[in-house]
Amino acid sequence: MTRRIPDPDLKSLESYIQQITGSAPTDNEVFRAWLSALEDHVATPCDGFVIGEPISVVGFIYDGNPRRGLTARCRRRDQTTHVVAACDVVLPSQSIGGRYLAAYRRWLGLESSLLPEAPENGRPHRQHKATPDDLDLASPVELVLLSVKDTAARCLLLGTRRAITLRATRLRDAVPGEIIVVNPRRHWSYAGHPYLSGEIQAMRLDIPALDLVPLKLKDEGVWDPREQYWGEPDEPVDEWAKPIIARGERREFEMEQVLPGADSDDPESDPITESNDLKDAGDVRGARRILMELCQADLRCLDAHAHLGNLGFEHDAAQAIRHYEAGVRTGELSLASDFDGLLPWGFIDNRPFLRCLHGFGLCCWRLGRFDEAERVFVRMLWLNPSDNQGVRFLIDAVREKAPWVPEEM
Repeated sequence: MTRRIPDPDLKSLESYIQQITGSAPTDNEVFRAWLSALEDHVATPCDGFVIGEPISVVGFIYDGNPRRGLTARCRRRDQTTHVVAACDVVLPSQSIGGRYLAAYRRWLGLESSLLPEAPENGRPHRQHKATPDDLDLASPVELVLLSVKDTAARCLLLGTRRAITLRATRLRDAVPGEIIVVNPRRHWSYAGHPYLSGEIQAMRLDIPALDLVPLKLKDEGVWDPREQYWGEPDEPVDEWAKPIIARGERREFEMEQVLPGADSDDPESDPITESNDLKDAGDVRGARRILMELCQADLRCLDAHAHLGNLGFEHDAAQAIRHYEAGVRTGELSLASDFDGLLPWGFIDNRPFLRCLHGFGLCCWRLGRFDEAERVFVRMLWLNPSDNQGVRFLIDAVREKAPWVPEEM
């Protein structure tokens, strides 16, 4: 009899199987249970990856050989079909099928294989390409913008991981992470890559709709305000600090930092530093290109959003704030609505998120959105009471609705 595997978040699969069988199950029973679960929860054919290469999963097989386990029949771009071990197939982690396949890998004793925006080695997966069947030129098309280069933008069809290049006017106004609505005119392919031309009707920011994998939070223990430096003993505590101190102990965390292309074995390998060097040398276009490539590789690269905002801050705050907000909203995917912990600046991987918040707050101030700017700055103080970015010196001016001046950047 085929056994059904429960939700992959169940803590002890082995205990569950013993409960429903009443005794230790045979290997065949367990593998057939996994096959049933995958057949029920993976709608084939579906997009997936094997060793970073895009494939289409046609179906799963169990031939009764427990040493071989489950296999998957996969179709490559050239339409050739291959059979591989199911544990070598990676599906999007936000899909229920991806989570079941990851649970199967854990049960085999392998590390969980959930598909992030880019693999651990920093090199992005080759993307699946949009096909004519994916597009309806009679209706508006919604695209997720990954990067912009001159008159072309790399995008994904919303709700998929299928890539397409858009050619349209107003692309210079688009921001990575935003959803753009296009009135399509023509679709074609060149050198095997799909293109779409059309007129942009609207742009919006809706990060939850992108199904990004939230950045991980690492619990770093308890923060005690009694151990924090609040000034000299004979000096009064600043008003902004009093409620933070009164709140007492809280837990502090470090947010995962995604930086595609960085070499963990080479501390000098840092695309953000390379971009900043180009900017300082006057090559703003080259600096922007690197940051756009980072967003294309992984929209969760918060530092890319922050530095794209920095590039436009001086001359176009209305555009810069959209970059900062894309980073803020992406980072917020990791924070519950009632998050009460700290993200201290001292944990360096928190800095990209704090930079996005800082830029967002400054732009709100500059654009006359004083109440919003105040909320952002207060939030930053609660997240990082050490206030390495100095927002405690800005709050009074914001509350008084004083105009922003360049020296405050």
